[in-house]
Amino acid sequence: MKKLGTLILIFTVCCSGVFAQDQEDLFAQLELETSETPLLPERMIFTQRILWGEKGLMRSSKKFELSKESREQELKIRRQMLKAHQLIGYATLAGMVAQGVIGGKLYNGRYDLKDTHETIGNLTTATYFTGAALSLFAPPPLINKKVKGFSSTKLHKTMATIHMSAMIATNLLAEEDKSAHRAAAYTLFGSYAVAVLSFKF
Repeated sequence: MKKLGTLILIFTVCCSGVFAQDQEDLFAQLELETSETPLLPERMIFTQRILWGEKGLMRSSKKFELSKESREQELKIRRQMLKAHQLIGYATLAGMVAQGVIGGKLYNGRYDLKDTHETIGNLTTATYFTGAALSLFAPPPLINKKVKGFSSTKLHKTMATIHMSAMIATNLLAEEDKSAHRAAAYTLFGSYAVAVLSFKF
């Protein structure tokens, strides 16, 4: 219990630092708009293009016909979805910390915690994929230029590729190979923690 309390304290301090970031900086690119800016960015991920592209599924609704007014509304929706993505990210990370503590005890013979471990695992998996969906299906930003060199956005996206693969592996290996499951879980936690603490959109 003492270890769990220490982990939660460290987690809270880290999150507090991140939450203290200037929210205007965090979502600054959503506010960039000039009269010459195109309505859609040239670069979009495939999920955004399917839903929000010029001929995307959402364009069949009059509410989201491609216009300056609808794009302004979409950017508000994007902001809310990314805020939710961020908050769910912290909740998921907390679930991973709890999973790590309980999983360690389970590996040491505390088999009475198996159901608890599975329940928290299922909840963490649900919040993980909910957060991922909020990011993948959010409307595209107004501008999405390729930035040279290192940035927190690039770090976040690189870690996302790693932790998505590790999340799938962790679930697939849960009953197959305990050692590989544990290694995948550690990879998942490490990459996800870096991604969450580097939030910047």
